[in-house]
Amino acid sequence: IVAPLAERVTALDEAITGVHRHDNQEIEFACPTSVPAHEVDAATYEGPPFEVMYLVEIDEERVAGLRAGLAALGDSLVMVGGDGLWNVHVHVADAGAAVEAAISRGRPYNIRINHLIHTPARRRADQVGLSGRSVVVVAHGQGVARLVTETGAQVVMAQPHTHPSTRELMDAVHATNCGEVVILPSDSETWGVANLVAAEARQDGVRVAVIPTRSVVQSLAALAVHNPDAFLDTDVVSMTRAATGTRYGALTVAARDAVTSAGVCRVGDVLGLVEGDIVELGDDLADVAQRVLTRMMGVGGELVTMIEGAECDPELVANLQKWMRRNYAGVDVVVYEGGQPLWPLILGVE
Repeated sequence: IVAPLAERVTALDEAITGVHRHDNQEIEFACPTSVPAHEVDAATYEGPPFEVMYLVEIDEERVAGLRAGLAALGDSLVMVGGDGLWNVHVHVADAGAAVEAAISRGRPYNIRINHLIHTPARRRADQVGLSGRSVVVVAHGQGVARLVTETGAQVVMAQPHTHPSTRELMDAVHATNCGEVVILPSDSETWGVANLVAAEARQDGVRVAVIPTRSVVQSLAALAVHNPDAFLDTDVVSMTRAATGTRYGALTVAARDAVTSAGVCRVGDVLGLVEGDIVELGDDLADVAQRVLTRMMGVGGELVTMIEGAECDPELVANLQKWMRRNYAGVDVVVYEGGQPLWPLILGVE
């Protein structure tokens, strides 16, 4: 679970910047073979709505798997290249899935996504009388989903090892029936998809803002200060301030041996993360949790949020609350039953 996450974060950074970092050198990729954008007649085109193009560094033995995966997602597939670098063009209904297919097998760069259908018949928010503001929140556990639903926000569930698709997020935006929508992606790997959805929804006349929350605790902090009666810009600034003012951490268990920023971990080791980086290793959840909280409280804090995962022992959280009272008197602690897989405990400090 550790190495793939680090690889995907690197791939995401390089895909956004278009710069590949190798041996401390930055290499900008240019397209070696031109694959022209597919021209369509908007009045007659009935194929998938998104055109996805990118370069991907990929081992030759994985090319066939990528080709098969993309062929299953859409049509008009063209793959040109060799020697580890391929140029990809495909039409799909789910642009996020087409990019993720490359991320899972290699490293994509120079990603371009175009919408192929531009007709005057698009539904616009002002034409159908949509008004009001709502929030769309990505949740990784049923407990968090229930908590978010109680606030009136729209929930999109993320499944283990996967992230919401553009279609799922777009359906959630439409389901709000509001003219203004704020999206809280809850992890950095969903930012790109959320921004695609925001751009698409704006063409329908819906004002959409994406607040780049990197953890569910940041999403909950933003949701807590959401004010649908304020101007959209004012609301977004307030929610962003609450999210960025929340430090986040988490505990998970290594699924394989790996080299981490905190040292070598073995299968079954407990990993403690702060702000997405592995900073603690151990063999006991309680011990690692205390060390992670000590790091997070090093610059102060008034409120600690603990979100119990599906595999979390309630006694662990109860003991952590007692430990917090002994060591950080006056700091409020709130506990939610999150139910998320893979992460026994998610922590937030405000």
